[in-house]
Amino acid sequence: MTSVSIIRSATIADSLGTFCRDMLHELSSKYEVIALSSPGKSLEEIAEREGVRTIGVQMALHISPLKDLLSLWRLVRVFRKEHPTMVHSITPKAGLLCMVAAKITKVPIRIHTFTGLVFPTSTGLKRKILMMIDAITCKCATHIIPEGEGVKNDLLQYGITSKPMHVLGYGNIRGVDMNFYNRRLEVMEKAEQIRDERRFTFLYVGRIVRDKGVDELCEAFHWLVGPYLARLIIIGNFEEDLDLISDVSKNLIEEDDHIEYVGLKKGEELLAYYAAADCFVLPSYREGFPYTVLEAGAMGLPCIVTDVNGSREIIEEGVNGLIIPSKDAVALYDAMMKMMADVTMHSRMVSVARKMIADRFEQGFVRKCLYDFYDEILTPYNIDE
Repeated sequence: MTSVSIIRSATIADSLGTFCRDMLHELSSKYEVIALSSPGKSLEEIAEREGVRTIGVQMALHISPLKDLLSLWRLVRVFRKEHPTMVHSITPKAGLLCMVAAKITKVPIRIHTFTGLVFPTSTGLKRKILMMIDAITCKCATHIIPEGEGVKNDLLQYGITSKPMHVLGYGNIRGVDMNFYNRRLEVMEKAEQIRDERRFTFLYVGRIVRDKGVDELCEAFHWLVGPYLARLIIIGNFEEDLDLISDVSKNLIEEDDHIEYVGLKKGEELLAYYAAADCFVLPSYREGFPYTVLEAGAMGLPCIVTDVNGSREIIEEGVNGLIIPSKDAVALYDAMMKMMADVTMHSRMVSVARKMIADRFEQGFVRKCLYDFYDEILTPYNIDE
């Protein structure tokens, strides 16, 4: 084992499980790796699955001055005890607390990855606070990794930081398992039970909230189904306590015979819905690097997305999908009409969708970009004990 130790941190263990799945185990063959997050069963599962040591430090998801100060004090104690060579954080609260604590304790390499920014679509005091948090995180970090060029540009243009930033590969931080996201026989057998050859099927997968553009989606589709034969399948959970969709949209989802709300789906069941659809739609107001668009493309679907960070880096206008302005139901309606009516264009997009994802975002390639970056910045510290 080398003398190099890495602490990968997130506010909650589920985030580490999502963004760092299998990475921690792979990195542990070369470095001493520690996973740090709020304690709980999920963190215990990471320890067992990845075979790495874990440390639990409670961190509040939302701004809570007293709790945050207590978490910061605990993190300082942990870093002083562990003497890590690197602390690499992900998610906003872990980024703020871990970067500040790592700077206080003089950790040599302090990395934060921005997977998306909330402040550009916020207003008033909340916006100022969020911008200050991101600025402090950047100030304390030695290296900043934006998940995509859009996130990088926002950090620069809004004056959050002027430090050099490096997008790894084509962007994205976990990549797509192309073997799993594939039209395998067992997936297609399930898809046959869902597919409707008589109707063009649009698919939405995500949280059912306002800032995902669900209101515009319902409105545009309601106009669409009058003279045309189409259906919309919606997959995800309603978030009743946060960012509610309009009552009109909720009523359409519940009452329109052409809209099928099927709840949350995972694994091969979710893949079957991708395989049964003709087009994926994500009309969101903001994104970091939307994984559902990667999934849909890997399953051979053309996509309609809004002109926001991440989405515009996955979709090329007229090549593997269409890009429209956000918060524009008319533009969405036009794009959905075009996707249905232009059979030649749709077929061409289907033919290239999967290859474009495989060429740029295949999981092994994305991970190698991160590992190469680690090797580059850790080389001076990589001395055998």
